[in-house]
Amino acid sequence: MVNIDDFVKRLETVLEYYGLNASAFADKIGVQRSSMSHLLSGRNKPSLDFVMKILEVFPDVDLYWILIGKGIFPKNNEEPATVEVFDLPSPISSNRNIGTDLFSAIEVNEEEKKEIKKTASPKNVNFNLEDSEIEKIVLFYKNGTFKAYSP
Repeated sequence: MVNIDDFVKRLETVLEYYGLNASAFADKIGVQRSSMSHLLSGRNKPSLDFVMKILEVFPDVDLYWILIGKGIFPKNNEEPATVEVFDLPSPISSNRNIGTDLFSAIEVNEEEKKEIKKTASPKNVNFNLEDSEIEKIVLFYKNGTFKAYSP
């Protein structure tokens, strides 16, 4: 959960770093000035769209730093910006015993298999990959970590 007061402090740090006031910042990222005002006053929480616009316009802002305060601002350009490694939390326990391996097989009885077969096939899926560009490649490891590569 994002702490709104801490988010606002980090957002003010970004404003100060770039030498922008709230109105100019709102104009630059393409949001209404009133939205920016409501967010800075603590009346509203930031939407995902708002955060993504910040990251698009200001690449020195790190996602995890702006949201939860982990990381640095501005991003260190000496490190490869395209590789991110994160430790994932332990798997959530359920009524099934899946062990510590996220990709271990789960025992499913015959009735559940029939239900899965009925609902598992997607309908009307149309992928047009000719004009698509790769945004991110994510590798998942058995130890619960992953690496994200951005071209």
